[in-house]
Parts: sequence; structure tokens; C-alpha cells
Amino acid sequence: MHVVVAGSSGFLGQALVRALRGRGHDVTRLVRRDSTSADTSRWDPYAGVVDAGLVGAADVVVNLAGSPTMGNPHSGKWATELRRSRITTTALLARTIAAADRPPAFLAGNGISYYGDHRDAGDPVLTESADSRGDALLTTVTREWQAATTPAAEAGARVAVLRTAPVLDRASAPLNLLLPLFRLGGAARLGDGRQYFPVISLRDWVDGVVFVAEHDVTGPVNLCCPDVPTNAEFTRALADLVHRPAFLKVPSPLIRAGAGRMAPEVLGSVRARPAALLDAGYAFHDEDVRDVLATALAPSA
Repeated sequence: MHVVVAGSSGFLGQALVRALRGRGHDVTRLVRRDSTSADTSRWDPYAGVVDAGLVGAADVVVNLAGSPTMGNPHSGKWATELRRSRITTTALLARTIAAADRPPAFLAGNGISYYGDHRDAGDPVLTESADSRGDALLTTVTREWQAATTPAAEAGARVAVLRTAPVLDRASAPLNLLLPLFRLGGAARLGDGRQYFPVISLRDWVDGVVFVAEHDVTGPVNLCCPDVPTNAEFTRALADLVHRPAFLKVPSPLIRAGAGRMAPEVLGSVRARPAALLDAGYAFHDEDVRDVLATALAPSA
């Protein structure tokens, strides 16, 4: 299978490319610099430039491109680039796929924040058919991000929208930012801690995306562990694993002041379930938060 990957230089993109190649797939990476090797192709999404022949000849196109989610929540420039980078890249690839004689499958990166805060609804289990609520920054971005895939779907391409929860690995945010704080005894639940906080291990994210690429999975795909923890459960689990107490609490007003427009993402509750993957037969390595964290903190092979 020939897979074209945008966003291959990021933490998740690098891991996905290694896994795809490890399974014998041919991978071409879309890069923003001049192409210097046979496995790369230069593109400029902001100028609308991409090799249409390459995209059209692929079996699967994966888009993971986008500016970092971690940033200054009080910065309008950061928020604008967060939205622009995701929608522009997705829209260009979707249009290019739609114009192909045989549209390839499109695996479009997205976020679990799509659902918004469901605490007022009683924290129902959110499968891929659940509604999207509120106007929090990441929630509105994910809606537009998903809508940008429309041309590919309308052209008959298989489109899978990868609604990704925070991927926990010691080498990457957010876990690499939390670990020093927890090891110093700064473990603290956020607000009342009852909000559901979906997470996933790196190996389940990678294997889950490869599974979607190799199987006929269509539509939204929740990428999170099956047993989603609350923030308090996450805090206790991580504190236990680094052998530190977890008695502290960060009051909600302080979070709202410090996190700005990202506060709803921190305090909102998303009790997601990866129904699409489970129904398609994917077997998770890490079912709950303690599994996910144990895998994330395990010594590198």
C-alpha cells in the first residue's frame, strides 16, 4: 500500500511513518522544504501547491499537519495559526483527493475536543455519533477542521476523521511537562476533578491509525482508551506511578484566569469511547489510564 503522509516531521507523524514502513507499506512524506530524497515530496499548502499526481496515485493520504496545540492561550496569533494550519492543509488535500480519477482514502487528523463539554448533560458516553457542544476554541476548530474534508467525501473517497485524545508518552507533551511537576510533589487535580479526560497511549494511537489505514473504517474515529478516566483518576494514577502524593487542587477560577481560551478544554468533560475502532475489531493494548501511563513511563527499548 502506498501512503502519503503530511505532518510527518511531528512526534506522531514520525511514529506513524515508522510503523507503516515496518508493516511493509511504501510511504511518501509531504515536506515544506525542497525535496532531497525519493521518499519526500515538496508541498506548500498556503500557496495551494501539492503534487496532484502523487496524491491521486496513493492508496491512503494521512494529514497530521498543524501548528502545536500547546501554546500561549492568551495569544490571538497562536489561535489564528492553530485554526489556519489545520483547515488549510486539510482543505487542500481534500480538494486534491476529490479531483483524482480514483480518490484515495483520506485519514484526516482531528481532535477529541470536537465533542465539547458534556457535563451538563450528565456525562453520557460519547461515541462517534454524539453531538458537538459549545464554542470553546478547540471545539470550534475541530468542527471546521472536519468540515474541510467534505470535498473528498463528496467525491466518494473513504474519509476517516481521527478524533485524537492527548497522546501520552514521556517524550512528548503533555506528559513530559507534567512529569517534573508531579515528581516534585505538585500533583493536583484541576477544579473538582470530576471532568472526564480522554487519553491514549502512543502505541495505541499508532496501531489504531494503521488499523484504520488498512481496514475499511469510515467516518469519525475516536482515538482514546476505552475506559476514560476523570481528571482526579488521572492525577492519582500518575502520582502513584511516580510515588508522590496527590492531595492538591487547582481552583477553577485560577484555571480560567491562567488558561484563558483553553480553560474549557481543561475543565470540560468528554467521556468518549472508541466505538468505531472496537466495533471494527481493533484490540487495544492499553484499556485504562493506569495501562496508558505505565506504557508511557516504561523504559525505552
